[in-house]
Amino acid sequence: MLYLLIPFALAAAITLYVVHSSTVHGHLSADHDLSGPQKFHARPVPRIGGVGIFVGLVGMVALAWFLKHPQAKTGVLLLLAGLPAFGAGLIEDFTKKVSPRERLIATAISAALGCWLLQATINRTDIPGLDFIVGTTVGAVLITVFVVAGVANSVNIIDGFNGLSSMCVSLMLLSLAYVAYQVGDTELALWALAGVGAILGFFVWNYPAGLIFLGDGGAYFMGFYLAEIAILLIHRHPEVSPLFALMVCIYPVFETVFSIYRRRFLRNTSPGDPDGIHLHSLIYRRLMRWAIGARDARLMTRRNSMTAPYLWTLCLSSLAPALLFWDSTPAIAACMVLFGVAYVALYWRIVRFRTPKWMVFRGDQRKLTDRSAP
Repeated sequence: MLYLLIPFALAAAITLYVVHSSTVHGHLSADHDLSGPQKFHARPVPRIGGVGIFVGLVGMVALAWFLKHPQAKTGVLLLLAGLPAFGAGLIEDFTKKVSPRERLIATAISAALGCWLLQATINRTDIPGLDFIVGTTVGAVLITVFVVAGVANSVNIIDGFNGLSSMCVSLMLLSLAYVAYQVGDTELALWALAGVGAILGFFVWNYPAGLIFLGDGGAYFMGFYLAEIAILLIHRHPEVSPLFALMVCIYPVFETVFSIYRRRFLRNTSPGDPDGIHLHSLIYRRLMRWAIGARDARLMTRRNSMTAPYLWTLCLSSLAPALLFWDSTPAIAACMVLFGVAYVALYWRIVRFRTPKWMVFRGDQRKLTDRSAP
């Protein structure tokens, strides 16, 4: 429990201080853009919640080192490797001048450091053809860097509503901790729990009122931390299916892949262009607006906080089969296909909710997002 409670207490205290002192640093740390396609808040809010999460983990690492816990070294190396991802995101949170490409490069550097410092590489996938590539050192490193950067970016993509990405990553880390415990890897289980504690310390101030946002620093670091724990688990334990890690992260990963497909092939736009028709955006703009309305800031905040539980449920729908079949690649592969079918069906069902057919097939983004009031 120490690894859960200490990061929670530290992260909660630091995050509270950041919220309380926002009048001092808000001109730099707050998100003042209220009109973008992925902006769903009614007032400027600090977006440096990742500071509390990172400091919470630093405190736990320092305590473990002081107490001479054997797990301390892994914690130190995880934080050192994660510094480029966290730092680039945090600089963006303050300056708003770090491009997505530069943040991805920084996260790739963190992934490469993970390969070097922790030997966290993907050396098996149970996917024909890909196993040949990761069978070589260069191939394993390249695939690992691509996967870690992809997971970190996917966590950032679903970071749009109060409590959404933070609770999803907490649930994913809990799943990794459970399987790590099942295979006797206490070290990984404890650091997964430490991550959960730090994230929940931020969560209590983020949900439901949205007093602080995660920001790019927090999102990229959480994604990196999640990916590293998952890769270390399958690297150390051959009995764990390599697809287990992908199934745990399938919600944000599939959201990212589907968004790229939607933008590139359905809308003929750049995959990197932001838009407001992610699944979570549609639930907010369609279902929540229809149910609650959108007349003032109070209702807007309520809609925001009521959106995340729908996606938590979607996340749980992937974690349940992952925990049931963590040692069976065929079963997990079948569950991944079912998840993809269910996701696409749900997406298009919500797109068509209160939308004329001609508008659905035309794919007018502005009308799809804006024409959702009752």
